[in-house]
Parts: sequence; C-alpha cells; structure tokens
Amino acid sequence: MPELEGGRVKRDSLEVLKHLGARGGLDTRVKVSCSDLAETLDTSDQTVSRRLQSLENSDAVEREIVADGQWITITEDGETVLRKEYESYRRIFEETTKLELTGEIVSGMGEGSYYIGLEGYQRQFRDRLGYEPFEGTLNVELTEESTRRRSALDDNEGILIEEWENEERTFGAATCYPASIEGQEAHVIYPHRTHYPDDMLEVIAPVKLFDELDLEHGDDVTVEVEL
Repeated sequence: MPELEGGRVKRDSLEVLKHLGARGGLDTRVKVSCSDLAETLDTSDQTVSRRLQSLENSDAVEREIVADGQWITITEDGETVLRKEYESYRRIFEETTKLELTGEIVSGMGEGSYYIGLEGYQRQFRDRLGYEPFEGTLNVELTEESTRRRSALDDNEGILIEEWENEERTFGAATCYPASIEGQEAHVIYPHRTHYPDDMLEVIAPVKLFDELDLEHGDDVTVEVEL
C-alpha cells in the first residue's frame, strides 16, 4: 500500500490499525494510551503517537484526546483498509481463486449498450476476452458487505481494454475481470473514467444475461469473479 496520507494509510501505521481492530475497534470506540500501544508493539511512545496521527490524517480513525489517553474510532475508510488486508491474506491461506459478490439487479443509465457496441471496444473484446459481448451491461447494486469485498479487485491486474479515439473524441480505458453468473461466462468491467458509485457492478457477457438466465430487475444474483 503506498505510503501516502490523505485517504491512504501508511504501511508503518497499518500495524497500529490492525491492533485497534483486534481490540474491538470495528464495533465500538476503544480507549488506548501511547505507552500501552508502544509496549504492545515494541516501539516508542513517540512512534506510536506519530502513527496515530498518520491514521487520523488518512481518515482511517477518529480520535478524542482525554486526560488519561484517547478514545479511537475506526472509520469506514479504516475498515476498508483492514478488509483489503484481510482479503490479501485470505487468498494466500484459503487457496481461493474466486471472489463472490452479491447484489440486486437494477436498471442502468442506458449508456452500456452504446459504449459496448463501439467497434473500438468490440475489437479489443474479441482479441482479449475471446468473444463479442452483447451490447449492454447487467448492472448489480452490491450489498454493503460485497461493496467492501470488491476492493480485493484492486490487487489484481485484470484484462486491460485500452483507450482509443476516432475523429470526434477519445474513449476511455477499462479493466475486465473474468467472472461467471450461474455458470454463464461473463466479465466484470470497470471503466477508468466512471461516475458509478462503489456499490455498482457492471457485467458483460457473450449473451443477453436477462434472457439466458431468466433474470428480472430486483432479482438477487451472485457474481463469481476469478482472481
């Protein structure tokens, strides 16, 4: 993980965040002191103080300083960092190659059919995915848990669909991840220039998934993504 502040947790601060999580910080705020943490982590009070400040600057925790220590709450951003770390270890030790993401089928913004059907994309889909997708996307609004788990895709390269241009404009790049729904071959597609929220998943396939799998808006589905 990059050692940047302002939305990113520094690597040397991650150990402190893990310890706060282990003490129950994901469920409630926890009270700590720098000396207590320093002894547990075998470092100095000053180092712990700097790392807590770094976590706060990165929006991973919120702090309330009191006379005998500080109350710390792990934020939603901090929980996301911990879940990404968990997913990395899970893939190592559980020997899993699939990420299951569940959600509800919703209507899209009507842009998928236009963009997927463009020859500049279709040519790359044929070459890199091995098929021409149906001109449209299946849009899945992920559950809260799956939205957090989706961050595991950040650690996978996927299949790059490069940007291209015609005489009028430039069309942005995207990354595709091999996937399946009820055994049907598909790919999750993530446009690099996107205005979709984090809980929205777009899926393409060589067939019209609505017809092939007899789906309707409002149905719950599970997308299995290969890692």
